[in-house]
Amino acid sequence: MDFKNWVTAPTLKKVVCQHADAQKYVVTDVLTPGKEYEVKNETEEFIFIIDNTGKVGGYYKTYFE
Repeated sequence: MDFKNWVTAPTLKKVVCQHADAQKYVVTDVLTPGKEYEVKNETEEFIFIIDNTGKVGGYYKTYFE
């Protein structure tokens, strides 16, 4: 899947954010705990969603249910 088309690509599934407590990065501005996000792509370690900015971002799977 071409990353340039992820915004318009069909949603694979939906996930709910569990927390936004990051040790290394600031994610509280782009993730809201309890909010449901559309998954556009997924790897073993990361999940790519449309975040609060309206753009596709990659985050560790530990933030989501």
